[in-house]
This record gives sequence, structure tokens and C-alpha cells, in this order.
Amino acid sequence: MTGSNTSASTMNGTTTAATLAAVREATAVLTGVVERFAETDFTRPSLLPGWTRGHVVTHLARNADALVNLLTWARTGIEHAAYPSWADRNADIADGASRLGQIQREDLVAACGRFMVEATRLGHEDWAARVQNSSGTPVAAAQIPQMRLFEVWTHLVDLDFEVGFDAVPTGHLDLLLDRALLPHRSRTDGHPLRLTVSLPDGSQRSWELAIAQDADSEVSGSAAAALTWLTGRGRPASLSGPLPDLGAWG
Repeated sequence: MTGSNTSASTMNGTTTAATLAAVREATAVLTGVVERFAETDFTRPSLLPGWTRGHVVTHLARNADALVNLLTWARTGIEHAAYPSWADRNADIADGASRLGQIQREDLVAACGRFMVEATRLGHEDWAARVQNSSGTPVAAAQIPQMRLFEVWTHLVDLDFEVGFDAVPTGHLDLLLDRALLPHRSRTDGHPLRLTVSLPDGSQRSWELAIAQDADSEVSGSAAAALTWLTGRGRPASLSGPLPDLGAWG
């Protein structure tokens, strides 16, 4: 069943329409940043080891297309893998990063546009369809907008161009935190840890997690600091206690 009734589907209490609106906002920030790149900026190092900013920009474009494949799968019921293979994915990113900056910029804008167009084609029942993410894990299609939002903001930070997690709008933070916490909330073993996050509106959220490494039993701090740590982008001093290295996310 297809259509445009995205607002009826929810993920973690947030409507799909609201999450897609957040994706549009984040994408506007992303394309605005990349629009300001000089040609030499594309070849400068990103915060990801071994990747230039061009690698990150190209990855964000190909990720959008990969998620279009999953949206198409959900809408049609015909399997469309996110990527043909990991080797193809990596080769596409390496090749794309070698292009002229303007071509990379136009590619990113076009891919982001394709994602939004395909997302608006799904109806309520389509969002409940099960597909497989790039790791082969079954997920509900309703998770795809949140997946894209997380990719955009996390790799915006990786571009190392004036945008950090402290730039994330308050309305996006819950979605990003829920996504970043997935590996630790789904663990069935490990060391228990309670994470308490302070949001910009003065409210707090807490989670009981399990992590691979032994550490202090409680960590607290701002949402931006928590996202930096949870995504493996650093261990901010503003978070309480010595923090284990969680490894990079995405």
C-alpha cells in the first residue's frame, strides 16, 4: 500500500513525518556547510581516520541512495539491498572523493533530494514493512528516517567545519540519542552503566546500559557531550567520571 500518510507511523513516540522534517532541517545545514567549501576543502582531512572531507561528502550521498533502496523495498515488497556489497560501497566512496568539489556538491544535493522524494511515497502500512539494513539486520522501515538523521548529523561533525554536536537542534537530540544508544541497550552481557543526559530545555533522560568495558557505574553530562562519547568521537571532560572508549559509530 502506498501513499503519503507518513504522520501515522511512529518510532520511539515520534511520528515519521516529524522525523522526516528533522531530516530536512539537518540536510539544509549539511548542504549549507558543503556549499561554503572551497575546492581545497574537499581534500582536507576529516575527523575520520584516512578519510578526507570528500570521502565524508560522498559517503553521505551514497548513504542517501542506499536508504532509497530500503524505502523502495518497503514500498514495493521487492528486495532492494542497501549496497551491492561492502566492496562496492567502499569503492564508490573512494572514487567519488577524487572528483571535483562541485561535482561532489551536486551529487550530494541530488542524492538528498532522491531520499526525500522516495520517503514521501510511502504510506502508513509501508512504514511497518521489514527490510534489512546494510549489516543484514532486519529493521522496520519506520527506522529509516532516524537512520538518515543520525548519519547526517554525525558526519556533519566529522566534516570538522564549524559544526559540532552542540549545534544539533533540541528537537533532534532525543532521536540521535536513541539511535546512538542502540548497541548498548541491546547488549545481553557486559558491565552495567547508568547514563543521565541533560537536555537544553532543562529536562533530563536516563538509561540503564551494558557496555563492553568495566567503568564507573554512572555517567552524566550534556546531550552534546554524551553524543560525542557515544558515537566514538571523543571523551569530553564535561562528562562525569573516566569514560571507556566505545569505538566509532558509523
